[in-house]
Amino acid sequence: MADVIDVWMQQPNQRFMDQPWLETLVRWTGMARRAPQLSGTLDAMDEAGVRVALLSAWHGPDGALITNDEVAEIVSAHPDRFAGVASVDLRDPVRAVREIRRCVRLGFVGVRVVPWLWNLPPNDRRYYPVYVTCVEEDVPFCTQIGHTGPLCPSEPGRPIPYLDEVLLDFPELTVVGGHVGYPWMAEVLSLAAKYPNFHVDTSAYAVHRLPGELVEFMRGRGRERVLFGSNYPMMTPADALKRLPDLDLGAAATELYLSGNARRVFALPN
Repeated sequence: MADVIDVWMQQPNQRFMDQPWLETLVRWTGMARRAPQLSGTLDAMDEAGVRVALLSAWHGPDGALITNDEVAEIVSAHPDRFAGVASVDLRDPVRAVREIRRCVRLGFVGVRVVPWLWNLPPNDRRYYPVYVTCVEEDVPFCTQIGHTGPLCPSEPGRPIPYLDEVLLDFPELTVVGGHVGYPWMAEVLSLAAKYPNFHVDTSAYAVHRLPGELVEFMRGRGRERVLFGSNYPMMTPADALKRLPDLDLGAAATELYLSGNARRVFALPN
């Protein structure tokens, strides 16, 4: 298998692991509530052939759960294995803009905001300074699409009308929608057909559980639009990829899915 780039991982601290909304995912996955050691994360990457992982900070209405500086420290210690994805406070647009610019100067390769955490769909006005800054700094905006594992409203993750409006308003913005987008797959694929700057990552899904219409898209005209992600530690990369041959993507589409698309979208070195 080719080198793998995992576009959605976390290196959570105990503050993150103690969040009440994580309880549903613990029940589904059986994962421990203890924050994993970085050495364990590297071992999990090696097991699946993950050469580079994009580590995400997390910021929500209750403050930073994983700070940008925590991510930057890990990336600085292992620059050949990790790249950073920043997160910001939507309620403080001036500081959010400054923080994105600071993080890009530190080498971060994207910005992520998780809509269900804020209960704000991505066409809310509070996102718009973030989008402008992503365009100006030439980094992708990463988000979550589809239903939520935590017990909170899924509506902010619905692709249409919310992301549709964003992509219309910001034709230069590259958007990566994580977690596939189920149950709104027709909406996801219609956006992918409509907007060449919209991509999907398969984080939080073992590949053999991907919706059939997405797999068909990956085999054909969408082979350059879908990226691999695991959502570690909720799912390990090895578990996510265990049945990759079942997808029958072919060699070229498999390489694009596992690393080529991520390298292009996030401007990562070869």
